Amino acid sequence: MLEILEDALMDSIKLVPFLFLTYLVMEYLEHKTGEHARRLIRRPGAVGDGGDFSHRQSAISLAAPVIGGLLGAVPQCGFSAVASNLYAGRVITLGTLMAIYLSTSDEMLPILISEQAPVGLILGILAGKAAIGMAAGLGIDLLRRKGDGGRNPGGIHDICEQQHCHCEDGILRSALSHTVKIAFFILAVNLGLNAILHFLGEDALGKLILNRPFAGPVLAGLVGLIPNCAGSVVITQLYLAGSMGLGAAMAGLLAGSGVGLLVLFRVNQDRWENLRILGLLYAIGVAVGIAMELIGIG
Repeated sequence: MLEILEDALMDSIKLVPFLFLTYLVMEYLEHKTGEHARRLIRRPGAVGDGGDFSHRQSAISLAAPVIGGLLGAVPQCGFSAVASNLYAGRVITLGTLMAIYLSTSDEMLPILISEQAPVGLILGILAGKAAIGMAAGLGIDLLRRKGDGGRNPGGIHDICEQQHCHCEDGILRSALSHTVKIAFFILAVNLGLNAILHFLGEDALGKLILNRPFAGPVLAGLVGLIPNCAGSVVITQLYLAGSMGLGAAMAGLLAGSGVGLLVLFRVNQDRWENLRILGLLYAIGVAVGIAMELIGIG
């Protein structure tokens, strides 16, 4: 039990700086920059009456999923949590959120390095996840722009009302309040998940996925959805041990967004939207994994 508690504490504590800085920036935007500036950041392709300014803003909007895909590849659970807060605060688009989720590497990279996996394999997995994240994010934003034009206005104000953080007392206190509440929520969930994984064991998960054509990516994607870093740890170790193919491993690693989904369900009030995002993330991961098996990659 002490080991379970220690792992949960470590997983939660290392997110605190990311969460605090994110909320601090969002509070500043809410209190200082005004509604017009927030619209520029939130939907840069949809403001203005046209002309060169609109085209420049559209280019910036399309670049966001590319940047998100690159940032997500950094081996930290924190970026997916940051992305979830920014999306709930109407700062980034769905495409950028999905690009970060899909490219997030969590603990995958440290494990691959510690196990002395071939450099080509490591770079290939990282580049593949980032490229898939960028492509999916760009496609999603382009489709949404042609459809409903993006999300309805909202902002950090919606999160403040939901969590009763007393934003009128200043941005520092408000950011601390948000951070503490989310950190304790993550800690509680991590405790439960780590206990389940401890008693279930990785061997049981390995037997479920073990080299099963088509079913492997489907099951690995479910493991990847576990909302903490444990999902990527299990999948990477099972792949290195030969318990699953590369297609199944990619399905799980693409679906895995660390604590990103956990934070999203906590801070974003639209539960149906959260479920659609979860389903989209899972579907993309599984589709890529099955396609890799059909093509014969890995």
